[in-house]
Amino acid sequence: MDEPDDCWIAATAAALLAAEYENVPVEPLTRSRPGLPLETAYRIQAATVARHVAVGARVVGHKVGATSKAIQEQAGVDEPDSGVLLDDMLLATGSTVHRSVLMQPRVEAELAFRLGSDLYGPGVTPEEARAAVKEVFLALEVIDTRFTDWQITIADSIADNASCGRVVTGPMVPLDTDLDLAAEPLVVSVNGTAVATGEGRAVLGDPLLVLVWLAGRLYRFGEGLRAGQLVLAGAVHASLPLEAGSTVRAQSLHLPPVELRVR
Repeated sequence: MDEPDDCWIAATAAALLAAEYENVPVEPLTRSRPGLPLETAYRIQAATVARHVAVGARVVGHKVGATSKAIQEQAGVDEPDSGVLLDDMLLATGSTVHRSVLMQPRVEAELAFRLGSDLYGPGVTPEEARAAVKEVFLALEVIDTRFTDWQITIADSIADNASCGRVVTGPMVPLDTDLDLAAEPLVVSVNGTAVATGEGRAVLGDPLLVLVWLAGRLYRFGEGLRAGQLVLAGAVHASLPLEAGSTVRAQSLHLPPVELRVR
């Protein structure tokens, strides 16, 4: 496959933005470009983010996905992927989202962090990652795809900003020195019925290792994690369909719950 040029990357980013704004999906990129390199997919992602920022959006953090071994093996990759969080994606717990503004939404419960100091470069240790965390919280990530269906590769997802649609943030609390995030159990309910469970260790064995991985990945692009940014560590369970008329709630043993209503 020929290396995509800057013009193709710019045109692809524009097409993804148009799909989002018009609520009309486009064909997955890898149907016409099988073997699309992940680095090229990240360049498309960066181009779409830059266009959002150009019209007033603000980068507030990152999301990490494909953090479980099962999903990595299914997608044929050996590392997670990541996307960028923008301020206009964020919703406070208890918020309502209208199903009609989304395309093919699914929802995931995740552990998430707010950083108190920067993390930069390869070789970040788990201890350094934990020390950089100011607060921890539960989040509901609404994943969505601008492609025609969910039969996509990880390269497609990366280009589409790691399929991130909305993020509902629960109350943020200081990270207690005694809290074992790997052992933290999460329960997800829809309309009051528990439908999924998982523990923090589902993501790379320990959610703090997500920060280690992400700092290393960003370093390859000359970037880093900054104080004040939010980081979603990835789903602890399989994603769930998000339907109109539902209330989704995630709770855990030590962290405040988070809730989303769908109309």
